[in-house]
Amino acid sequence: MDLAFLQPLYEQPGPWASVYVDTSRHTESTAHERHLTARALSRELAGQGADEATCLAVRSALEELRHSSEPHGRALFARAGEVVLDPPLAERPAGGSRARWAPLPRTTPLLETAGEDPVCVVAYIDRKGADFELRRALGREDAGSVTGRQWPLHRTASADWSERHFQLAVENTWEHNAAQVAEALAACREETGADLVILVGDDRERRSVHERLPQGVRERTVEAPHGAGSRLLDGDVERIRAEHVRHRVEEDLERFLAARSPDAEGRAPAVEGVPAVVEAAREHRIDELLVRPDGPDAHREVWVGEEADQVAVRRTELKTLGEQRSWAARADDALVRAAVATGAPAISVTPARPPAGADAPVGGLGALLRWT
Repeated sequence: MDLAFLQPLYEQPGPWASVYVDTSRHTESTAHERHLTARALSRELAGQGADEATCLAVRSALEELRHSSEPHGRALFARAGEVVLDPPLAERPAGGSRARWAPLPRTTPLLETAGEDPVCVVAYIDRKGADFELRRALGREDAGSVTGRQWPLHRTASADWSERHFQLAVENTWEHNAAQVAEALAACREETGADLVILVGDDRERRSVHERLPQGVRERTVEAPHGAGSRLLDGDVERIRAEHVRHRVEEDLERFLAARSPDAEGRAPAVEGVPAVVEAAREHRIDELLVRPDGPDAHREVWVGEEADQVAVRRTELKTLGEQRSWAARADDALVRAAVATGAPAISVTPARPPAGADAPVGGLGALLRWT
């Protein structure tokens, strides 16, 4: 996950209100339920010591979501009476709506609820051409269409020579249209930056287009098992998206597992555990942060200063480095802040299926390094 969008959260000092609200429920009483949620979360922040202005800002922002049709939820980060960032979520927040008041923004849950959201181009193919649709977790939108030759399109059952000639013309029309669809689909994927292409249609039509796609696009293309009229198609799309995320995370995890073994000189291009990852963060060496949110080290307490690289396992370490002001913070949130400051991405390894017996990263926190 590219963390650049979190930069505004680290340009101002804390403490911060971090709120995750579930908007996945839609009934006749939704507006009233969300009103009650807004009041409850505001009171929860006040009970944790949040100032009145920030509580009011959060409540007001939550009240604006009373009639929202957002399918999953939203996160809000506020301080000093202002909501600074309110990204939509690609998954409903685990455990429902909740709020936290702390020295650092509670950003780690975003790795799962707003992190990997692959964009898909879904191509609905028939013999005449195709319609393209762009799909994300937050919805879908039209992405254009392509129309090929309109005649002839249908074969006959006759064995007459003229009919065989006609059928050959039909074959040529199909092949021509498949090539046009493939060309337009490749252009659509490049323009949208989509991670995946999903082909929907009859077996022959899907296969004809698939075979004509450029190699780079073909490697990112999957054929849906159900057609456009099937109620199972949406499930196909979500399953394909989830498999894509899992595959990418597993690749990163495999790279981490290989990198954490030291070389002949005793150096390893990956580290794990709070002390080692904190040291790497302080030295700006994190190339990618790996987090297992349910790991015991994720909520371990570390000490942070005003700057992102001012992080230490013990408070005395920061004083030794010359930092006089420090606060206790969760290790995962402190490390996410450090990653944002140096432009490093972060992933939740939860979707991955680690090799049997592998506990990776140990404790739930690890990093691939820029240098050893």
